[in-house]
Amino acid sequence: MLDIPNSEALVKHDAESDRPVWGAAAIGRLINKNQRQTHHLLARGLIRSARRVGHQWTAIPSALRREFGA
Repeated sequence: MLDIPNSEALVKHDAESDRPVWGAAAIGRLINKNQRQTHHLLARGLIRSARRVGHQWTAIPSALRREFGA
């Protein structure tokens, strides 16, 4: 018999993975880079799933995981 996870747990996990992270340091933690490395990648446009809003970078964790295979 298959062990199917509780659908509420799946919804909660999806909601948490869709909450945007803000700043190069937070994005870097998700892709295993330090803040300086991450800022370099962001400035060069090498993280396609990240966007700049005002003076701060933001990205959705699930999109970063898809892009970087993490």
